[in-house]
Amino acid sequence: MQPKIWLSSPHMGGNESKFVNEAFDSNWVAPLGPNVNGLEKDIARFLLPENENNIHVAALSSGTAAIHLGLILLGIKAGDEVICQSMTFSASANPIAYQGATPVFIDSESDTWNMSPQFLEKAIKDRIAKGRKPKAIIPVHLYGMPAKMDEIMAIANQYEIPVLEDAAEALGSHINGKMCGTYGVIAALSFNGNKIITTSGGGAMVAHQPELAEKARFLSTQARDPAPHYLHSHIGYNYRMSNICAGIGRGQMEVLPQRVLQRRANFEWYGKVLNDTDAIQLLKEPDGYYSNHWLTTVLIKHPVITRETIRLALDKVNIESRPLWKPMHCQPVFKDAPFYGDGTAEKLFENGLCLPSGSNLTDEERNRILTAIRAVFS
Repeated sequence: MQPKIWLSSPHMGGNESKFVNEAFDSNWVAPLGPNVNGLEKDIARFLLPENENNIHVAALSSGTAAIHLGLILLGIKAGDEVICQSMTFSASANPIAYQGATPVFIDSESDTWNMSPQFLEKAIKDRIAKGRKPKAIIPVHLYGMPAKMDEIMAIANQYEIPVLEDAAEALGSHINGKMCGTYGVIAALSFNGNKIITTSGGGAMVAHQPELAEKARFLSTQARDPAPHYLHSHIGYNYRMSNICAGIGRGQMEVLPQRVLQRRANFEWYGKVLNDTDAIQLLKEPDGYYSNHWLTTVLIKHPVITRETIRLALDKVNIESRPLWKPMHCQPVFKDAPFYGDGTAEKLFENGLCLPSGSNLTDEERNRILTAIRAVFS
């Protein structure tokens, strides 16, 4: 059996060990420390380079933690409703349930595969008519492709509903220069092991208001009040990132622009070598959109060959690929949640596939992937 080609494996840049070793040498191995503070500044500088002091970051244990704390800071309580993109990983929706709230799922649109502004507004109007005005909106930038944020933000502002932006997959993506993660009142980032950069496991909450980031730091460290003893007036969480993991992140941030270009180069390569068949369609950027192409995604349009045909053929030769996210409104755990749409996300799931997209893919690995795909169609 040939070596495994992973869908998206970690890719170190070289200086991660320097920051981690500094943490060991100074005995900053416990949570918090210089690397945590440094990583938060690095992320703010990347997202808003010309005015980094206007964006505030709390480094956390996961992107899920960022969404959960974001909902808490937006005042989401049991019995509330929160609008959420249906085509996404469950981590976008699960924190809604943590709060005892109900997700209201919105279908995708075909241009970006993200939240449909049309069905978003339809859902808001209908929930208001039912006396159930949603308390927040969670759009997702799927696979690094920015959602239609200008339209989504306009609708959110019209109905005065705050946006919690799930940018877990979209660090480095933007629309006309405005970075994903800077649109919402609050945003979530993920540094899981398969993301475009990693801290082994981790994430961050991004906010425009400094008090929101400060409150997130407070809640994520068990909400300990200032006192010589352990005093708690709020329920807290063990959600803070460690100084060791943040050291990995600092090294990763140094190579983030390079990683974005490498992921985009993978996408361009797939587009070039698969251009001879109409049966495989890549998700391309609308005008003004810039995707980090964290994962290259395709739709299989063939009368006989399906995405499962290709996935199983790749798996047989030890190449990992993955179907698109199964929509949340189709998941058993959310079967009773409201849904607004026309079936677009379900069709994408049935026909869509994520191809190997690691920034460390070699030419030899790319050729193996291409050979395996072409063998299916031959």
